[in-house]
Amino acid sequence: MCAQVMVADDDEAQAELVRRYLEHEGHGVTVVHDGRAALDALRHAAPDLLVLDVMMPRVDGLDVCRIVRAQEDLADLPVLMLTARSTEDDLLLGLDLGADDYMTKPFSPRELMGRVRALLRRSARTAASREPGPVLSAGPLTVDPARHEAWAYGRRIDCTPGEFRLLEVLAERPGQVFTRGQILERLHGFDRYITTRTVDVHVMNLRRKIETDPRRARCLVTVYGVGYKLSDEDAGEPGREQRGGGA
Repeated sequence: MCAQVMVADDDEAQAELVRRYLEHEGHGVTVVHDGRAALDALRHAAPDLLVLDVMMPRVDGLDVCRIVRAQEDLADLPVLMLTARSTEDDLLLGLDLGADDYMTKPFSPRELMGRVRALLRRSARTAASREPGPVLSAGPLTVDPARHEAWAYGRRIDCTPGEFRLLEVLAERPGQVFTRGQILERLHGFDRYITTRTVDVHVMNLRRKIETDPRRARCLVTVYGVGYKLSDEDAGEPGREQRGGGA
């Protein structure tokens, strides 16, 4: 699968290495060395995949990802983040902002190519399956795949692409418990580069957006020792004082 890939990395030697590997696999590659240049290039032509370093001058990778996800025409662009930060909080922040995957430096170029192939396959499957489907309901939650919109208690939920796909999978069968492995298989197929921790991150972020009290989830429920499900029961309308609260 040949694609157009943008590499945004201020480490010129590393960017050149990534470019050579991508071109060897038949991809067209655009290389930029700071976040501002990445945003300028994205305004002119959207690639099929963005490989994005976190630590860059002018605009860092996290802000680039945040801006990309806020733009409707780039909302589904696959983003693979590269980071020298190895703490879990830093890695989870990238997913929270809408990155589809991440790698910590130093990394193996061969593994990077494996992740690129996986992201491009998943993106192609998503594009091929965009036939308008029925609106899905689960308790207070409504998921509209055709419009790529989700609502809870009458409030629209702003979801990253990964979060929306997870909601869609669970909303197809309200009340059914899905293991993390089953969710990953539905979202990504058999992909050894994606871990079950990704599911947990999406669930944690979605609860902040959906639940009236994320610590006591009533809609997106954990079934301990098994996995997750969307409740098929009415979780109750939140009180007036809760409506004005943050997600």
